[in-house]
Amino acid sequence: MGVLSLSNPTFATPFLGQKLSCGGNSKKPASSSAAVRTPRCALEGSAPTFPRHNVWDPYKRLGIGRDASEEEIWSSRNFLLQQYSGHERSEESIEAAFEKLLMTSFQQRKKTKINLKSRLKKKVEESPPWVQNLLNFVELPPTDVIFRRLFLFAFMGGWSIMNSAEGGPAFQVAVSLAACIYFLNDKTKSLGRAFAIGLGALATGWVCGSVLVPMIPTFLLQPTWTLELLTSLVAYVFLFLACTFLK
Repeated sequence: MGVLSLSNPTFATPFLGQKLSCGGNSKKPASSSAAVRTPRCALEGSAPTFPRHNVWDPYKRLGIGRDASEEEIWSSRNFLLQQYSGHERSEESIEAAFEKLLMTSFQQRKKTKINLKSRLKKKVEESPPWVQNLLNFVELPPTDVIFRRLFLFAFMGGWSIMNSAEGGPAFQVAVSLAACIYFLNDKTKSLGRAFAIGLGALATGWVCGSVLVPMIPTFLLQPTWTLELLTSLVAYVFLFLACTFLK
């Protein structure tokens, strides 16, 4: 019997039947996977839909006015994304309107800068000849150069104020004048021109300081601040402007 059972293929059919039954039910996993995806689709279908996703105007789509600021645009975008979260089409529509408004704002700022430069250039070209000749002596150096020289003359001013009780600022004024002439000579490559501009700036600043300082109310000044000290502070300003912006 044992031999017959091993040689007879009909007795091995239960295992084969199981395999065949699995092969015959090969469509069941697909149906089970569809059953797994069904709740996700139902969840997306239950999400609220943005009602203005077909509106062409980005301002109307986000529900803001044309004079809205960038803060209002950001606030509207964040509010709508939070309200219609979970609906992919609605989120894409809101983001598309938001990006379009940001690009429009950037282009407007760029045009404003270009128009401002064009207007300034046009004003200079339409100005009288003496104004144009005067502007030919003025230049705008790099920002780091401006700050370095501003720090130098501010240091001279602070040094003069700290030593106001001991003596006058004659030494500090001389150092400032020498620095101004050095910077001008490095720029113009003409020592005579540098001396002329430096001495002219010092004289102009000293005269303006002598006129303006007496107009300052006395209660704003320290007792140790003399007329000479305050006049030298004004002269430092003129020296800084001369060696930085004149050419």
